[in-house]
Amino acid sequence: MSAVTSTQTTTKTVEHFVAGKRTPGSGTRTGAIYDPATGEEAGRVRFAERADVDAAVASAVAAFPRWAGTTPLRRARVLFNYKALLEAHTGELAELIMREHGKVLADARGEVTRGLEVVEFACGIPHLLKGEFSENAGTDIDSYSLRQPLGVCAGITPFNFPVMVPMWMFPIAIACGNTFVLKPSERDPSPSLRIAELLIEAGAPAGVLNVVQGDKGAVQSLLEHPDVAAVSFVGSTPIARSIYAAAAQNGKRVQALGGAKNHAVVLPDADLDETVEALTGAAYGSAGERCMAVSVAVAVGAIGDALVDRLAKRARSLKVNVGSDPDAEMGPLVTADHLKRVRGFIDKGVAEGAQLVVDGRKHVAGGNGFFIGATIFDRVTPEMTIYQEEIFGPVLSVVRAENLDHALELVNANRYGNGVAVFTRTGGSAREFVSRVSVGMVGVNVPIPVPMAFHSFGGWKESMFGDHAVYGTEGVEFYTRLKTVTSRWPSSEPVTTNAFTMPTN
Repeated sequence: MSAVTSTQTTTKTVEHFVAGKRTPGSGTRTGAIYDPATGEEAGRVRFAERADVDAAVASAVAAFPRWAGTTPLRRARVLFNYKALLEAHTGELAELIMREHGKVLADARGEVTRGLEVVEFACGIPHLLKGEFSENAGTDIDSYSLRQPLGVCAGITPFNFPVMVPMWMFPIAIACGNTFVLKPSERDPSPSLRIAELLIEAGAPAGVLNVVQGDKGAVQSLLEHPDVAAVSFVGSTPIARSIYAAAAQNGKRVQALGGAKNHAVVLPDADLDETVEALTGAAYGSAGERCMAVSVAVAVGAIGDALVDRLAKRARSLKVNVGSDPDAEMGPLVTADHLKRVRGFIDKGVAEGAQLVVDGRKHVAGGNGFFIGATIFDRVTPEMTIYQEEIFGPVLSVVRAENLDHALELVNANRYGNGVAVFTRTGGSAREFVSRVSVGMVGVNVPIPVPMAFHSFGGWKESMFGDHAVYGTEGVEFYTRLKTVTSRWPSSEPVTTNAFTMPTN
């Protein structure tokens, strides 16, 4: 299946969104959009050329002065309208996600809701844009700070959350007074157009949010464009590292979130029923195509055998089907290439000596959809490929640890530091784990510890490059720059200070 071919007539063509309207752009290259449930081509997406990126950035540049000059309260009112429209169109957006990504409809609706929560947070940003004021910082001198927008910001987002991840970025940026250019994944591009159209319908001026579809050529154009002030990225670690280096080299502010190998540490006193259900959802929800998916379960002490037995039973009963099936718990993978990649990791795990407890390769679905079943490996060791690499599929590796210290050593030695969880009934053990673990987001009896919108999302180590996490107060700081003013006003009294010495009072 070729990812890129010349333009051809199909039932659907996904375009760009520039200056408040859909536009085909100037490019002739397109990519295929597949229905993961059937394996059939469902449409084409246009790939932006440099001229198309230039047009989108120019639209954002033109809109910036007026939007930045709009009062924070008026900007927030647009976002309040946007919130209402997103709520009204949740079903439509979830349907678009399901058809192009493949996740089950209930999970797709949950994705829209988590994105909506960031919009709700952004509605209150006027409070967070307040500066600080010090009267008489020096004799008759006042000092105060301002937070001002950066200008044109860009977001480069992955296929696994085509609504939620863009909403981690542009609502915060726009509420702070910036304008935005979004480059979504070419695998599931349709939701990006609808969320952009709804923002215009909510009252945002044309050019405040633009969307350019495409591949790495569009990304490179954004990274090199002199009018792009900041870049936000979510994707794999190799690409995140590259984005970070290129954007920084071009003088841009950058936050680049990379890959993950999220562990769940199960202590001997954990509630097995609750833990198994939690791990099943965390490992196999959205077919494991989540940056916060649990892909390693660390069984501590004697709980290992019972944990694996129960996980295996639950995995075998998992209902895998098309996303529109209301009983389905897991849908297909996003593309045939990704299915091949995940199957390859399972093959590698068997070849390297891991114990294959449940083999998802045996799952058979009707048609040519990109389906695979839940997979469990036991007795996985840190040197194995399936332990070291981010599989991004429904594959759970179980590692055995002697005690809490051993489990912490395993987690802390891993090159990723995105998310982690511990399952226990003991407060002291949980508190020690939270204190000692070297990971950015930690769950205690919570398998996927994604922070709420009024906190911030971000990992450690090779899971994130940059100084600021996304959304929350960290997002506000990323999308604004600090200006500090020191002022003194003339008085009727003669000036007696020596202008040639450093002021000290």
